[in-house]
Order: sequence, then structure tokens, then C-alpha cells
Amino acid sequence: MASVNPPDSGSDQQETLLEFPCKFPVKAMGLNDDGFEALVTNIILAHAEISTGVLVGTKPSGSGKYLSVTVTIDATSKAQLDQIYQGLTDCEQVLFAL
Repeated sequence: MASVNPPDSGSDQQETLLEFPCKFPVKAMGLNDDGFEALVTNIILAHAEISTGVLVGTKPSGSGKYLSVTVTIDATSKAQLDQIYQGLTDCEQVLFAL
């Protein structure tokens, strides 16, 4: 049976299906409180730049209790995405990060 993982080439780069650089939407959800959009945006901006010409998107839940924030970035590596998602999941106000 063939191996699922490619042979170790000695590099630190982890396998990914993405080709970098690329535009990548990062989405986080939390309570619809004042400042949640800015909180998410600032966590992401600590590691990446927002794609030129792209607005930060927000969408409240049907009840208005939760808010989804989507920021499209110019992703440069899997490590960069890992740092962003770690920052988001470490934040107590962020309930989900996709």
C-alpha cells in the first residue's frame, strides 16, 4: 500500500494544498459585542495584511446575538495561517475560527 505522506525532504514546510501567496478568507465568530470586529481584525493584522481592495465583512446571526467577521488576507505561508488561527483560538472572545 502506498504511503499517504510524502517522503521527508528534510524541510520544515508542512504539507498543504494551498499555493502561496494567495488570497485567503479568515472567519471568526463571537458574541455581537462592541469591538468584536476590531478585535478580530487586530489579531489578524498582527500576522498579515488585508488584501488590497477587500473590505472586512461582518454578518450578524439571525437573532443578532453572534457576529461573524471575515477578513481576506494575502497569505504567504502555512506557518502564517497557523499563527493567525492560534491567535484567534487563544482569544476568549472568539468562539469559532474558520
